[in-house]
Amino acid sequence: MAGGPAPETCSALAGRVGQVEVVRAQPFVAGAFKPEGGGKTWGSYAPLPVSAGLCRVQGRIEGSIGFELWLPQDWNGRLLGAGVGGDAGVFNYRDMSLRIGQGFAVVTTDSGHKASDPHWMRGAKARADYEHRAVHLATQAAKALVRRYYAKPVDHAYFMGCSGGGRQALKEMQLYPADYDGVVAGAPGPYMPLQSVRMLWFALEQQRQPAAMLSDADWALYERRTFEACDKRDGVKDGVVENPLTCHAPTANLLCKAGQLQDCLTAPKLAMLDRIIAPLRDERGRAMDKGLLAGVRTRPGPPSPLLNAMWADALHDDPDWDARQFARSADLAAINAKMPQLRADSTAITPFLKRGGKAILYQGWQDPSTNAGPTIDYYAALARAHGGVTRLGHSVRLFMVPGMYHCRGGPGADSFGGSGHVPASGEAQSDILWSLIDWVEKTRAPAQIIATRREGEAVAFTRKLCPYPARAAYDGRGNSRWAASYRCVTDRAMARRLR
Repeated sequence: MAGGPAPETCSALAGRVGQVEVVRAQPFVAGAFKPEGGGKTWGSYAPLPVSAGLCRVQGRIEGSIGFELWLPQDWNGRLLGAGVGGDAGVFNYRDMSLRIGQGFAVVTTDSGHKASDPHWMRGAKARADYEHRAVHLATQAAKALVRRYYAKPVDHAYFMGCSGGGRQALKEMQLYPADYDGVVAGAPGPYMPLQSVRMLWFALEQQRQPAAMLSDADWALYERRTFEACDKRDGVKDGVVENPLTCHAPTANLLCKAGQLQDCLTAPKLAMLDRIIAPLRDERGRAMDKGLLAGVRTRPGPPSPLLNAMWADALHDDPDWDARQFARSADLAAINAKMPQLRADSTAITPFLKRGGKAILYQGWQDPSTNAGPTIDYYAALARAHGGVTRLGHSVRLFMVPGMYHCRGGPGADSFGGSGHVPASGEAQSDILWSLIDWVEKTRAPAQIIATRREGEAVAFTRKLCPYPARAAYDGRGNSRWAASYRCVTDRAMARRLR
């Protein structure tokens, strides 16, 4: 690794160059890092203990786009962009603190607003920054600061994020192909506006029909019964369905019998469940999406705050907008017109591919927030636009994660070096970021990635993640807990979804 300059040179980065202002640049020694605002402010992006000394750069671009850049004393020549999900407004300190010890210079942005501003989407600039501008401008600023600090340019640049951070990864690939040599896009929700229509509409429908409102326990019951019906189909009974596309469990079995009060659904709840998992319909009864895969639960409770910001503030410019006025088709068309870059489902990635760019997408099969179906369908659209799945696989691969919820969590093996995953092994076979690096720098395309399920500090089991349309198949001989007993095989049902 190339050694960095003396720590006292860190402060020299402070100041303004064009629209980029570094407001503070200070050395930080390894140890506990406590950012301004406290853990509640940063939520799932709160930092872990930092294992390397660094120069902490805090800055803003155009006066409103906040960014942080961490420059390690022992730099590996690479820049890593750390994406932020949800409605952003914060920095991804978790991935910064996880990866700084591996030698990356790491940059993250709040996407052009602060989480403390509940109505930021009313501003046109804030919306555009959130859609795509902030990550691009922060990346450019980071590359310039890296060159100044180390007196050499970045050798390779990578981006990784999940949820909204995964969407940011796709936007970089689609709009700014020269920013990064490779991106990791987890649970990216390629068509976020349509996903948001689904979430808001069914939340409203349940509010309108209190007797049909599904609780977390109701969704857990549906998930459990579905898995019980389909679990053994992959040859291993482990509480995880390897491929939900082949799972068809009748929901009618959930209906309460006469006198039954537990472990069942009332008729109104069952009817609501069937509506939610079926394709979303517009006002004329036409399908707007393909519905949910078997066993996928949804977010219980009120709609996400991001939904209200998008519809009330961005679209209607009215914080007091009454969501009961929501019109599925008209409002979807209107938000697509007002925030056209909120969608990340463009297949026009030829410039990225021609530069030799590589992309790895990953998606939990059981994701309740950014559902798996749209991610698979986006990959299918990419394949159709770029010569088929085999040819696309030379540059872009999708890894589905059985039993994983949104970015992590769920009954499956959910730790493989994705955004926020602890620990990040730094080994290509079990760390998706280093799999990407191997692909870009050594032309070794990832044929599998080992995922781990932990119960506390103990490893419960491991599984192979396979490039779509392959899945992990048990060999019938070895210990079913370990990935070595599985091989990747093409799955016909998964392949059919590509057509």
